[in-house]
Amino acid sequence: MRWDNLRLDSADGSADGSADGSASGQLPMFEQGAVVRTFDTPGFRGMTFYEVQAKSIFSRVPEASRVPFRWTINPYRGCQHSCVYCFARNTHTYLHLDTGRDFDSKVVVKVNAPELLRKKLASPGWAGEHIAMGTNVDCYQRAEGKYQLMRGIIAALRDAANPFSSLTKGTLILRDLELLVEAARVADVSTAFSIGTLDEAAWRASEPGTPHPRKRIEAVRALNEAGIPCGVLMAPILPGITDDPRQLREVVAAAIDAGATHVSPSLLHLRPGVREEFLPWLAETYPDAAMFLMGVEEPTCLIHAPNESVDPSEIEHLALAEREGHPVDGVNVPLVRVEADGEVLHLEQWRRCRHRVVRGSRMSRRPSPRTLKASAASTIASPG
Repeated sequence: MRWDNLRLDSADGSADGSADGSASGQLPMFEQGAVVRTFDTPGFRGMTFYEVQAKSIFSRVPEASRVPFRWTINPYRGCQHSCVYCFARNTHTYLHLDTGRDFDSKVVVKVNAPELLRKKLASPGWAGEHIAMGTNVDCYQRAEGKYQLMRGIIAALRDAANPFSSLTKGTLILRDLELLVEAARVADVSTAFSIGTLDEAAWRASEPGTPHPRKRIEAVRALNEAGIPCGVLMAPILPGITDDPRQLREVVAAAIDAGATHVSPSLLHLRPGVREEFLPWLAETYPDAAMFLMGVEEPTCLIHAPNESVDPSEIEHLALAEREGHPVDGVNVPLVRVEADGEVLHLEQWRRCRHRVVRGSRMSRRPSPRTLKASAASTIASPG
């Protein structure tokens, strides 16, 4: 397995599969020599950081993937942003940690990431291909404020004149603005912020560890004004929570006003390991949304299927904004045309799938929280 180099075996050779290594004083998944740290400071209480000397920080993206890059790097595993819908949660199980509290509070730190990157970039076999960052967990989560690994990573990419991109929710990226500008002088550099909604309540409930979405909009503006192309990924759009046309229009308009190079939507995608966290949370936090999601006869059509499996004829609800003069590549969904002054002319409403779910529901009245949680457990046990 690709994470075997991070697993800790006990003295008798057996792997310790406990999800909580604190009781025995041992790490459950890392090889001997890893350093465990906690910080008794605001913003880090309750967190555990596992500092490891990684063997590699590069991951090759399968050729069959539809993404426009083949290499990714990330100096962290686990994420304090605590987004309840995060698709990367299941990767923590590879390290014998759970997808819930462990993912949010136990972060693996590859402290030698900048050195490994420089070695790779200098190797004869490296062809200078584009490298994407932030495609798993966020490189600019709060831990980066302590470890500052991205400064070394960007400096290495700059020195090698290697193209790269970074996707983040972390406004901490502005700390590295000068480095990004230097790198952009010698290579193709682009950035994007993930901003699924500007709704205050939805933001606090679904991604409590992230910077305020309005602060992220301000960061989009700052990056573009500095000459670093920055777009917005509306991800994910949460059915029944952040899918109202007014909410979508608000994000699009704010992104355009901030100079975003593009605005791209993304459907909610609940992979195994993620749905086990998301569905109970949904039942407790947004019972109305849970009612129509769990009441649909075939819930896999909306909450389990990967984005690319959704029939394009069913996704008029997806909003892709195209700023005047800026092309949008690789997304086959309707465009939102925007006037030069930023006024949204029209926005395809995200209603078709949602209405289909409501019509498919056999529930005549809102069920109790206990019933919703039972339905969530049933859906988890029978993914379709």
